[in-house]
Amino acid sequence: MTTRMDTKLGNIRAGRYKRSDFIIADAKDADMGSGAANLGFVRSPDGTSRRLRNRQEFIDEIAGIIAHDVVDIMLVSASNLDLLHQRGAFKDSAVKPAIRANDTTDCWSAVRHGAYHKKPSYPFRTANLSRVRYGTATPQPGAPIKGTDLGLYSVTFMNDFDIDIMAQERFSAFRAEAAANEFKYFFEVFNPNVETGMSREQLGEFVNDSILRCLAGVNVEDRPEFLKIVYNGPKALEELASFDSTLVVGVLGGGAGTTRDTFELLHQAEKYGARVALFGRKINLAEAPKTLLELMRQVADGTIAPEEAVRAYHGALQTQGIAPLRSLEDDRVITEAVLKPAATLKAA
Repeated sequence: MTTRMDTKLGNIRAGRYKRSDFIIADAKDADMGSGAANLGFVRSPDGTSRRLRNRQEFIDEIAGIIAHDVVDIMLVSASNLDLLHQRGAFKDSAVKPAIRANDTTDCWSAVRHGAYHKKPSYPFRTANLSRVRYGTATPQPGAPIKGTDLGLYSVTFMNDFDIDIMAQERFSAFRAEAAANEFKYFFEVFNPNVETGMSREQLGEFVNDSILRCLAGVNVEDRPEFLKIVYNGPKALEELASFDSTLVVGVLGGGAGTTRDTFELLHQAEKYGARVALFGRKINLAEAPKTLLELMRQVADGTIAPEEAVRAYHGALQTQGIAPLRSLEDDRVITEAVLKPAATLKAA
């Protein structure tokens, strides 16, 4: 079945992009980095949190969002994809399933009481592409897709020679395995996860150059379907998005932030050249994820402005009898520095 992602990427690459082609992905792969900590909450009827979700409740939430049919891509762990397929969650669905194909150590930073965030990111990979693609450890080119043929591969360039060489070598090995298994990927590049002394503008330039340098030697058959990067401001995003018309750029969501942060990031990303948004915590930790996604779609389409969308979201929460985590006044505030005027931006 042709998915919406396929159709939209086709339009984008053919130069027929319109705002309705903007791709929205729900990143429900938090278990790959945090265990239970970021799976979201089971809430009481009025919306107040009670406890962390267990795995079965997390699967229920994912299946519900797939059935809601607003997102274009659902990103999950390989093990949870198995459970979703067992219950037929993607049967006859236009939502494209994808798995996190590697789990670099900066993804482990949400583990409770962990100290991994204090160390530079190292490359690491758990998922077996042949198992994901064919359901067997033995590659069977041309066989029907059992799980999915799309995954996220993540790299964090640290501006450290030894680490970055290792990351590049692991990426090369992944591409070879992906080719052997007829497996496609999108390419996530994080900002360095420890202090580098670079300003936000310098980080944007460093990441842009690292991506373009890294992909320059990759043949067209092995290049990513699209990118997933940190939004380092308008200048950096415009530079990357305008450099190569064949390279589709997407942004990641980062922290949960306010509802205004969610809509503002989506709005700015589309405005400055991104064509994909892959948000995790911003969706997963929201009071009403499906309502949030509906409004994200409207913001991406340009039918509603970010601040107006915040008001609409709070109106919907009131109608649904859900107590908001923040007051409307507080939720209208932009708290993420990169979304504020460029003059105020500083590296974290």
